[in-house]
Amino acid sequence: MTEHRAARVEIDHFDRLAALLERFRVRASLFHSGPLCGVTRFDAKPGRAFLHIMRSGTTNISHAANSGMQRRIAIDQPSVLLYPQPIFHQFQSDLNIGSEFNCATLDFDGGDHHPLVRALPKLLILPIAEVAGLHQALDLLSTESNSVRCGHQLLVNRVFEIILLQLLRWLLDHPGRSDVPAGLLVGLAHPKLAKALTAVHENPAQPWPLERLAQVAGMSRSAFASSFKRELDTTPAEYLSYWRLSLARLDLRRGIPLRRVAQALGYSDAAALSRAHMQKFGVSTRAWLKGEAFAVSPSGETHIAVSPSGETRIAVSPSGETRANPASLVG
Repeated sequence: MTEHRAARVEIDHFDRLAALLERFRVRASLFHSGPLCGVTRFDAKPGRAFLHIMRSGTTNISHAANSGMQRRIAIDQPSVLLYPQPIFHQFQSDLNIGSEFNCATLDFDGGDHHPLVRALPKLLILPIAEVAGLHQALDLLSTESNSVRCGHQLLVNRVFEIILLQLLRWLLDHPGRSDVPAGLLVGLAHPKLAKALTAVHENPAQPWPLERLAQVAGMSRSAFASSFKRELDTTPAEYLSYWRLSLARLDLRRGIPLRRVAQALGYSDAAALSRAHMQKFGVSTRAWLKGEAFAVSPSGETHIAVSPSGETRIAVSPSGETRANPASLVG
């Protein structure tokens, strides 16, 4: 126990999440606060995630047969539910009792290629009582959700982002108590690998040979390489390439010239970055950017519709705006 506590103190001396979330941001947008009764369906939209907070009541979650998810899950205590990937799901609550929910969409920079989306399980369910410090955030969320004061929507959205950060902290502190697959979060939960990963995240332009990474982690070269492969299911060199190219795509999407992106990320020139992108993704940076431009949806609306039977259907797309449109959703 003493050794574990010492490792926790040591790992908390550096921030494992700051560089990651400062570069790849996550934006929350509240779209529902209040009771959910009967059946509520949440449609999947590319690049859109959901964060649900069940404050009271019970609900049964259902997933499509071809989703690869557990078909039905019963939730009988206040819980936080995170869908980092666009997966259709529905809640069924008792028509008489109902359940109290706060629901928000999450926009991850880079969509499905956001490092956290790739690292998180398809569904994370945590009882509220298990996450330290969550009650304070939820109290503020409850107060502001029912407020009409200036800036309340902005504040509520930021609270949801704080809640997401608290969930990530919990995952890093309890790596053996969730279904997180081998990958980035497992690596960041490792007291030694986390040092090397954080160094790469903070300084991606550095060369980072294996020997130097092992030195940062305080491990031998062979122990570091084998541990890295086991915990992240990739090699240090492959991860460094992935991290640089992910940052490159983010910057290119923001309109930064290829030459400047290459220089900032440690490539010898723009051509070297283009070759690396082609080798990794099988498409040139120019062709990829052209495809990204056509992939942006012009409407960006959230649709909430209620059928005559009382079923609610919610379809969320990029802007987070809420608008009733029964004809488009319920036949």
